[in-house]
Amino acid sequence: MKDPDYGEKPSESGASAAGRGGAQKHVPRRGKGKRRRRKPSGSPSAIASGSGVTGEAGRPAALDEAEPARKRKRRRRSKAAKSQGQAVLAASGGPSAHSDAATADRKGQKCGKKARHRRGLQGRPLASRGKPLAAERAGDQPRPRPAEAAVPQAPQPARSENLRAPYVAPGDLAAPLYAALDLGTNNCRLLVAQPTRPGQFRVVDAFSRIVRLGEGLGASGRLSDDAMERSIEALRICAAKLNLRSIRRRRLIATEAARSAANGESFLNRVAEETGLDLEIINRETEARLAVSGCSSLVDRETKSVVLFDIGGGSSEIAVIRIGENRSSRLANHITHWTSLPVGVVTLSERHGGEHVTPQSFETMVREVEGMLAHFESPSVDMLASGNSGSGFHLIGTSGTVTTLAGVHLDLPRYDRRRVDGLWLSDAEVSAMQARLLSWDFAARAANPCIGPDRADLVLAGCAILEAIRRRWPSTRMRVADRGLREGLLTDMMADDGAWRRSRPRRHQRGFNAPPASEERNRVHDKAHEGAKA
Repeated sequence: MKDPDYGEKPSESGASAAGRGGAQKHVPRRGKGKRRRRKPSGSPSAIASGSGVTGEAGRPAALDEAEPARKRKRRRRSKAAKSQGQAVLAASGGPSAHSDAATADRKGQKCGKKARHRRGLQGRPLASRGKPLAAERAGDQPRPRPAEAAVPQAPQPARSENLRAPYVAPGDLAAPLYAALDLGTNNCRLLVAQPTRPGQFRVVDAFSRIVRLGEGLGASGRLSDDAMERSIEALRICAAKLNLRSIRRRRLIATEAARSAANGESFLNRVAEETGLDLEIINRETEARLAVSGCSSLVDRETKSVVLFDIGGGSSEIAVIRIGENRSSRLANHITHWTSLPVGVVTLSERHGGEHVTPQSFETMVREVEGMLAHFESPSVDMLASGNSGSGFHLIGTSGTVTTLAGVHLDLPRYDRRRVDGLWLSDAEVSAMQARLLSWDFAARAANPCIGPDRADLVLAGCAILEAIRRRWPSTRMRVADRGLREGLLTDMMADDGAWRRSRPRRHQRGFNAPPASEERNRVHDKAHEGAKA
């Protein structure tokens, strides 16, 4: 058996001579020239009766005299050895036995300075002559074992709960919270976030639920009672989440369903009475700008132009973005043309049927959307594309349709936003995924984990809108964005408040979304070097 500090332990037979009080035979350790420690032999009664034992650990005095007292050996002496010495003392009759053993031990020892000041466990002096171990001072008592500790440790939850929280120096304020709510034709979504790096934020809380507020809107022109009940139930959850936090600024919007319904205003009044949330109906231009603001970080620096589209439940927004030499911090400032089509996945699937879609009915949906796009005047693809093979132009899609295609393309067992957001898809990959979905029946689409039964009747209508956009603006690649109006709302509010200018990470906040010190020094050095060249 190996010991971490002492090497190999000696066998019991090698310590028999020392136990009988005779001369010790020192065996040097292999390769190091050190002596082996030998164990005393004999019964506990013989040891207690005075056969040359004085130490608390029950070791012969000759061994204590021959071997130097080292800190490593004192640390390795177990607590059980001290308890054994006390047990031997109690079995031998108490203080008198301990005194006799000490007297017999001193006869064969030198009375030098080293012997008079020998130290026992933990570097403390041994017990005085004629005194029991129990009479030692309280500080010399052995420590209780972990299982015998009677005083429980006080819980410290505050130290372990906020290990990832940013450090806030005294006098500094924590980053404020912003909230954005989007009540669309198909979904109700909420985001609560706080600004971190310039142009970025950290999500604190999120909520999303399919409510289908626009169900039956195309036929009746009004919001149905069931749809309003589903939406109000989801909004109650959002209100509870908002009331739990101190929100500095919030913006709650409603889009196409409330905008086009005859009873849209009365529905929002009911929402305010029952949930306390005041929602505003935004126009189509604002909706297009918010979609662009939410996806600004997904536009490459080398890109010269982008066509961004948001396929919603009741409408689809398209924005043409042309970026010149002077790039603005807000991508929405580069919008040159935009349009909002009065068609979405809910309205299109209700008109043409979403459960049983054939190649013929799919083409009919595509041509309907193409007719709407024909009235939209925008620059040609040749004007938008630049560079080799049009590398300066690409599409960005932000909608449930595009993210569903990406999830099916990756064959994910469960939808994962981290793998989908920002994914590049080639033109051939998008065509293959659309053909694959068109070959599935309703049950197969509902069984796919990235689609589910709630979107199984909507995904092909969204693919038809996507196909019409791709035919109008052919591109070799498309980028997937799992973000939209909520991210655009948060970005605009934080930029308007100057939140990123005030919340730049300090040096002591380097561990929280801040670049390492080496990168910061290199960046400063590069700037200074460029200035010197100029």
